[in-house]
Amino acid sequence: MKHGPQRIVCLTEEPTETLYALGEQHRIVGISGFTVRPPAARREKPKVSAFTSAKIGEILKLRPDFVIGFSDIQAEIAGELIRHGVEVWISNHRSVDGILDYVRRLGALVGAAERAKEYADELRRGLDDIAAQAATLSRRPKVYFEEWDEPLISGIQWVAELVRIAGGDDIFPERAAESLAKQRILEDPGEVVRRAPDIILGSWCGKKFRPQKVAAREGWASIPAVRDGELHEIKSPIILQPGPAALTDGVREIAAVIRQWAQRQG
Repeated sequence: MKHGPQRIVCLTEEPTETLYALGEQHRIVGISGFTVRPPAARREKPKVSAFTSAKIGEILKLRPDFVIGFSDIQAEIAGELIRHGVEVWISNHRSVDGILDYVRRLGALVGAAERAKEYADELRRGLDDIAAQAATLSRRPKVYFEEWDEPLISGIQWVAELVRIAGGDDIFPERAAESLAKQRILEDPGEVVRRAPDIILGSWCGKKFRPQKVAAREGWASIPAVRDGELHEIKSPIILQPGPAALTDGVREIAAVIRQWAQRQG
């Protein structure tokens, strides 16, 4: 007997990556054009959406019995599909615990609850291992994570939490707690200067991070990270999607940057 939805459209990458990890990829009939993980998904599944837009007609042709999206940014897409009688789940998780719970919930929806629990536990163990390694560092760096450059937007909650797990301290914890990107806009770039990060991590969603452009900002030459050349890109597909990628490759890359910084500090 078949359980759960059989024809799923994923409007973002994290449900696609999770369903593949659970061995339930046969249920997916459409994906986001921004999906890069796993690589097989891009080869096998039709691309029917961006992040803020979607090909509603193409989605309807796929006859989905379930569509999965993320956050208020996809509310209009969700509303349009709901008006066409499609069942839609818009998740809105923003934390590491939220990502792990998302994996469990999605697994339960497709009749793979036990596998999903095991997978979430595996992801948690990986984070615990990184935290244990980070605890051996002689010093914790102050980290500024930049999600966008025009305007400047600081990191979202799960990113700030992963920075902490990896051994650093996000310099804008109060902004990370805000769920909407507009609440994380830095009206005054001088705020970064005053908080003096040791490391700057850039992940400009959809475009390449340019360290030289950051270093050239007025007054930023005095920031320790700029002075010491500690400006690093974390590719957006592995950190800005609230799914398995951030809890594996994303946090590992952040941890590697922090570990190398600590070694250079002696």
